[in-house]
Amino acid sequence: MIAIVDYGAGNLTSVLRAVVSLGHSAEITDDAGKIAAAERVIFPGVGAAGETMANLKRLGLDRVLRQDVVDAGKPFLGICIGVQVIFEWSDEDGGTPCLGLLPGRVVRFAGEGLKVPQIGWNQVRLRRPHPVFDGVSDGAEFYFVNSYHPRPADEGHVLAVTEYGAEFASVVGRANLVATQFHLEKSGRVGLKMLDNFCRWQGRA
Repeated sequence: MIAIVDYGAGNLTSVLRAVVSLGHSAEITDDAGKIAAAERVIFPGVGAAGETMANLKRLGLDRVLRQDVVDAGKPFLGICIGVQVIFEWSDEDGGTPCLGLLPGRVVRFAGEGLKVPQIGWNQVRLRRPHPVFDGVSDGAEFYFVNSYHPRPADEGHVLAVTEYGAEFASVVGRANLVATQFHLEKSGRVGLKMLDNFCRWQGRA
């Protein structure tokens, strides 16, 4: 079973529908035991880093995601806010300590005349091969809604990049963890292809 983490955010149902439409068994849950027992975990949603981390801690899910999912080697997918809270720190909400699954921080888009948030379709250029990209063309377009973006401390964790004012990491990962800044569930055929690839992935890059 695939656990879709419920931490009080929106947009979870659309991810569930997408996963089920691909023929996979999934459940939205905030139950720590179910998430720890799941074969793989998806952390999707929209929201702010501060509130997201507060809810994870209140539910005891910060420890579960670190120890019982990622450290245990289970495939983990972050989407949108799910890519931002996996880093050590987010500048959002005056500064928020996050899960620390990858070294680095999340920063706000900056640039003269740059519209923030970024809303709409944008190209994703692959930096290195990964099983979640199987059947996905380099330069394919995906749907973004974000005011902040990851700045990984280790360039080796950058799997793909996107241009918005400047180049930023739009897909990151290491070992059994992968995360996208864009919304797979809103990105049409290519988004569903990547989501299906994750649901079949065994957690080895």
